[in-house]
Amino acid sequence: MRFTTLLPSATLALGVLAGCARTPSTSGVASPTEPPALEAIREAEVRRDLFALASDSMRGRRAGTPDELRAAVWVAERAREAGLQPAGDDGTYFQFYPLRRITVATTSRVSVSGKPLALWKEAWVTAPINSRLDGPVVWLNTMADTVRRDLRGKIVAMSLLPPTPLPAPKMSLWSMRYALAAIGQQSAALRARGVAGIILTADAATEPSLEFVGHRYQDGQYLLPSMPVPPAPIPVLLVRQSVAAALRAPKARLQAELSLNDFQYPSINVVARVPGTDAERRQENVLFSGHHDHDGIGAPVAGDSIWNGADDNATVSVALLAIGRAWKQRPGARSALFVWHGAEERGLLGSRWFAEHPTVPKSSIVAVLNGDMMGRNAPDSAALLGSTAPHRNSQALVDMALKANQNITKFTLDNSWDDAKHPEGWYFRSDHLPYARAGIPSLFFTTLLHPDYHTPRDEASRIDVAKLTRMTRWMYATGWAVSATPQRVTQDPNFKLER
Repeated sequence: MRFTTLLPSATLALGVLAGCARTPSTSGVASPTEPPALEAIREAEVRRDLFALASDSMRGRRAGTPDELRAAVWVAERAREAGLQPAGDDGTYFQFYPLRRITVATTSRVSVSGKPLALWKEAWVTAPINSRLDGPVVWLNTMADTVRRDLRGKIVAMSLLPPTPLPAPKMSLWSMRYALAAIGQQSAALRARGVAGIILTADAATEPSLEFVGHRYQDGQYLLPSMPVPPAPIPVLLVRQSVAAALRAPKARLQAELSLNDFQYPSINVVARVPGTDAERRQENVLFSGHHDHDGIGAPVAGDSIWNGADDNATVSVALLAIGRAWKQRPGARSALFVWHGAEERGLLGSRWFAEHPTVPKSSIVAVLNGDMMGRNAPDSAALLGSTAPHRNSQALVDMALKANQNITKFTLDNSWDDAKHPEGWYFRSDHLPYARAGIPSLFFTTLLHPDYHTPRDEASRIDVAKLTRMTRWMYATGWAVSATPQRVTQDPNFKLER
């Protein structure tokens, strides 16, 4: 889809949503510890918005599609109704940016000994690449075979081997994690032997979920135009177990004509603002952050192909709307800036773009309060990532968040996910990260992963709305403290992430 494809509907949306009344200034000194509009964050309104944004009609809000645009327009319209001012480009609520997408072209062909393999049904190309292979297949029984033979320039095939270490049991997306780790480890070892092409046949752990796993490869790669393309030095194919017999046969031969598509289309951030009441500090912004996109239409699981993304991340999208309504009712001394990022699921692309091209002066952003997945797991548990070293970049900001939780929401906090050695690396997987890298004090509010993460089972009916409302109030109270405190929060000296 070309950039221009979405412009007519986008232009109409911009015209409808551009206007917004200004927030009247109020007088008086605000207390950092007494957020004045907690009761304006209402569970019934959070529930209403959640079930709308995470409904099947939004079709999973996939980045770069009309479904993401539809969700962005919905968010902007709700922000306008709440009285938030447009703070995107050209007096609108929107900030468009270009997505670069690289996919395996539909003209690609794969066959074994003259028999074609159906792409995305029997064979998956694990990375887009322009390549032509035509030659005999060398079957390897074990990795030990790689040291017994000269494999330089050969096309090799073997069964997929379990990765080391295995993903933790009962972890969400276990089969995906297993397959990605196994393919990565095995193909790296084979590439080191100088092979020209790799064919891996699914093992017993991967075969039942091949279409689920393979959807990731079919989806291709998403980048901003300035980002380097991940290298794909040689073709790596994943095939069904049923293909193994043909690959083992004497004189087995692979013929593959692989090509890629490289094109751009738009994604979108939604940006709104409530001006502050202090004559000087209103030029500074407390940025509330979330993402409105998810995974769209994907491989069916139990007959359901819509990946609704209720927890990830409709929960925070509607939380920001609730915070906006509270802030509009009682504005803080500093201004509140709300950014609903697009294309987070494609690699934090919306937040990367906004951090590089903010619609307000970057120096005016005092702190970033980001949320991702705030509505599941035990009712009284939560996590605050960026609260412990090496991820903490502002002790003052952390203290405000912990104080707000102590005084108001009283969650039991799980700090283990903030550990640099935690296997999930969860700190590096949400929209606060580009801001932290840019030197802006940043925190990440979450209630952590669950078995429905990135599956069609992540639906609004499974969200603990009461807990989500409490998490929303915690974010609001923290932001209020940042807004009301006379001194700006500052970044810790010598802050440096481990990667």
